[in-house]
Amino acid sequence: MKASIILGTRPEIIKFSPIIREFERLGLDFFILHSGQHYSYNLDRVFFEQLGLPEARYNLDVGSGSHGLQTGRMLIGIEDVLKRESPDVVLVQGDTNTTLAGALAAVKLLIPVGHVEAGLRSYDRSMPEEINRLLADHCSDLLFAPTEKSRRILLGEGISEDKIYVTGNTVVDALYQNLKLAEGRRNVLKRLGLDEQGFFLVTVHRQENVDDKGRFSGILRGLELLNESFGFPVVYPVHPRAEKMMKQFGLRPRGVRLVEPLDYLSFLMLESCARLVLTDSGGVQEETCILHVPCVTLRYNTERPETLEVGSNILAGTKPEVIVEKVKIMLNRKRDWPNPFGDGKAGRRIVRILVDRFEERDS
Repeated sequence: MKASIILGTRPEIIKFSPIIREFERLGLDFFILHSGQHYSYNLDRVFFEQLGLPEARYNLDVGSGSHGLQTGRMLIGIEDVLKRESPDVVLVQGDTNTTLAGALAAVKLLIPVGHVEAGLRSYDRSMPEEINRLLADHCSDLLFAPTEKSRRILLGEGISEDKIYVTGNTVVDALYQNLKLAEGRRNVLKRLGLDEQGFFLVTVHRQENVDDKGRFSGILRGLELLNESFGFPVVYPVHPRAEKMMKQFGLRPRGVRLVEPLDYLSFLMLESCARLVLTDSGGVQEETCILHVPCVTLRYNTERPETLEVGSNILAGTKPEVIVEKVKIMLNRKRDWPNPFGDGKAGRRIVRILVDRFEERDS
C-alpha cells in the first residue's frame, strides 16, 4: 500500500500527526502533499519541526485567495502529483479547501479516498467548511467517523455502512502525544506575564465572524466586557485574516492583549493553563473538552455537539452581553465531564483499517 496524505493547514498537520507517526512506526510507504493553504511560518512549517514530522515531499504553495481560486489551484497541483505518484489511497482530513480539493482530485483519478474526521455537521451551509465536509464525505470510500453520533449522521445521509468506521478522533492522540512536548514551552506564561488559571484565552478566525463588521465588533466588545467584569487578562493570538479585517474595520479592543500567532506547542501550553477559552474553532472546542478547560464558542452552531452534551462547551454567538453571561455559566461549571472523542488510539485504528483493506484487495 502506498498512501498520500494531503494537508494544508495547522489543524490538519496536528490531527494527521498520529497517523503519520503510525505510518513511520510500521515502515509503510507514504508521502505528504502540502497544499500551502496556511502560508506563514508560525501557521505551517514550525508545526512539522516541533512535532518531529517528516517534511512534505510536495508543497504547492497556493497561498491565499478566494475559495474558487485557492481550490482551483490546489486541484491542478494535486492532480499532477497524484498522476506522477499513483498512490493506492489518498487521505484527507476535516473540512478545509485542501480537504475538498484532495478528495475531488483523487476521486476523479479513481483513487480511493479516506476521510479522517468524517460525519461532522453544523447544518449551516453558509459556512464554507460545511460544504467542504459534506462533499468530501460523499465522494470518499473510507469514512473515519470520530464518534457514534458522526456515524449515525453519515448513515442518515445514505452512505453505505460498510464504508464507515468509528475510530475516535485523532485530536485525542495528538494531545496525549504532544502535551509532553508542550511542557518545554511553559516559559510562554512567564513571557506573557500570565499566571496559570489566571487568564482567558481567545481564538477568532472564521470567515463568518471576522469578515462581518457587526459580528466581529460584537465579539471584540464582548472581550472588553470580560476584562472589565472579571479582571482576568484576555489574551488573543491574532490570526492573519483577523488582523487584516480588524485594520480594515478600524477595530481596536481595549483591555484585550493582542499577540502574534503562537506556535502550536506554546498555544497548547496556554490552552491547558487557561481559566477559560473563547473560540470559533472546532478543533479548539475538542481540545478544551479533552483538557478539561471550560469553553465558550463564539458561534450559533457547532459541528462538535458532543462538547455541548458533556458540558465542556456552550454556544454564545457574537452579542457582547450574551458572551459575558455564557462565560459566567462556564466559570461555575465543574470540570468533571467525560471525554467523548475516544481513547487516543484513533491513528493506530485508521492505519490498521487501511492496511487490512488493501491487503484484502491485493490478496
